[in-house]
Amino acid sequence: MSAEAIEEASELFDTVIELLDNYEALGPIPGILLPFIEAFLPFLPLFVFVMANSAAYGLLKGFLYSWIGSSAGSILVFFLIRKFGNKKTLLKIKRNKQVQHITSWVERHGFGPMFILLCFPFSPSSVINIVAGLSNVSKQQFVLAVLLGKSVMIFSIAYIGSSIMEFAKNPVKTVVVTVCILVFWIFGKFLEKKLLKRKKTSLENYEGGGGAK
Repeated sequence: MSAEAIEEASELFDTVIELLDNYEALGPIPGILLPFIEAFLPFLPLFVFVMANSAAYGLLKGFLYSWIGSSAGSILVFFLIRKFGNKKTLLKIKRNKQVQHITSWVERHGFGPMFILLCFPFSPSSVINIVAGLSNVSKQQFVLAVLLGKSVMIFSIAYIGSSIMEFAKNPVKTVVVTVCILVFWIFGKFLEKKLLKRKKTSLENYEGGGGAK
């Protein structure tokens, strides 16, 4: 995470805080809507929305609104992909060799890897939503992984957001929080690569062994 990226995130955080203040009369709706939209537009920074919600609404409400919005968005994306998975565009994605490898791996491992990936702020949750929708993973498994995984991930970010003003006054805490965010990001990326590598190895063993019989 470069200094430029951190500066852009800080500016966006201030913008979101201002937006939440301007629409304060709408109650929790803006706080729920922003994380919900992120599920459909994954280039938006979920961690900024969660931190802003917690700074604006407080830790518990900020966490709850972010969790409801993000979880609802992910689950809706999953059900839309599951419903329209046989459409022409999605069929092309579904028939992609790499996607087929990932979906088969998700089908065989189910809840565990999805839960672990969703626990980390910088994991590719949008990819998880789509792949799970294209796979034969049960709806119950996916919903449970989303609700539990995102609760861990969002609360960890919400805690930072709720104390953002205190952090600003205490340089040491600011450094600690920045390092923690960086560690989350690095570990999330490492875990993603590790799981994908393990998936590829297990699939090759499966195709070269019992799966080839």
